[in-house]
Amino acid sequence: MSTTQQKTFPPPGLNTPAAGTALPRRRKPARKKNAWPGLIWVLPGLVTLFLFVYYPLVLNFRYSLETSNIFTGQQRFVGLDNYARLAADPVFWKALGNNCLYAGISIVFQVFFALVLASLIENLRNERFRTILRSIYFLPSAISLTVTGLLFAFIYQPQGGLLNGLLNAVGLESLQQAWLGNPDTAMLGVIMMSQWQGFGYCTLLFAVAIQRIPREYYEASALDGIGPVRQIFSITIPLVREMTGLMMIVTISGAFQVFNEVMVTTSGGPDNSTQVLGTWLYRSGFIKNDFGYAAAIATVIFVITLALALIQVRYTNKRRV
Repeated sequence: MSTTQQKTFPPPGLNTPAAGTALPRRRKPARKKNAWPGLIWVLPGLVTLFLFVYYPLVLNFRYSLETSNIFTGQQRFVGLDNYARLAADPVFWKALGNNCLYAGISIVFQVFFALVLASLIENLRNERFRTILRSIYFLPSAISLTVTGLLFAFIYQPQGGLLNGLLNAVGLESLQQAWLGNPDTAMLGVIMMSQWQGFGYCTLLFAVAIQRIPREYYEASALDGIGPVRQIFSITIPLVREMTGLMMIVTISGAFQVFNEVMVTTSGGPDNSTQVLGTWLYRSGFIKNDFGYAAAIATVIFVITLALALIQVRYTNKRRV
């Protein structure tokens, strides 16, 4: 047997110390020894996080149990009265329903339609054409929300607006109306403006996820006679399920935090038909000077978004690709 073989395959028991021989002391990992200096570097960040994130959350819950006047500084403990007012407030339930409607339509457009569009774009053979389409769909996301609100105010105008003009051109004059002035259509008008702006961004995220799928899967399926539509359902959708789940949770969470889209278009009107939780909180606190009630609304928003965030973490940990 050669020397090399003896070093590679030592006989059993060769490394076992003889009886009475002291075992070498195991050294502690260096990272444990250097743990405290590392924590000192992290400490300023933890203190900042506690002061500006967690402490305000606790303070907000305390305010939700009081009535407070920001001008006089008077505060009075009322227990759960603000939450009882929430339960009996029809505008609060209207706002919560609008948030749910916003979330449902956003899932359809910003998750399912965006996934289908990204699949179609990434299946194109011409790379330059794919790049142009990605830029076209992403462009609305780069526009300021204020500018977008002004743009859609012109589109929804009852006299001379683009939407009513198109309806008139195709012979549907009976459908013409003041889209943002009608309580039955105002919320849908706000939601569709938001979908127009966020649709391209979600499409781009799905395109990035699809680019991670090995092209050999598509080539092998094409050799087996599988068409593009079946490739989407059999290859694309299963392999981007992690991104799909993430987008669903992020979209729903964003729907319960929506604020700017409503403020730049209707400010919650007409007749509170477009109120969402964010705008009702703003109106209660900064317009009505009822900060205890506003703090109760903020607590409800926090509980909903926290629950959705926990679902997101649990889902992504379970279904990693």
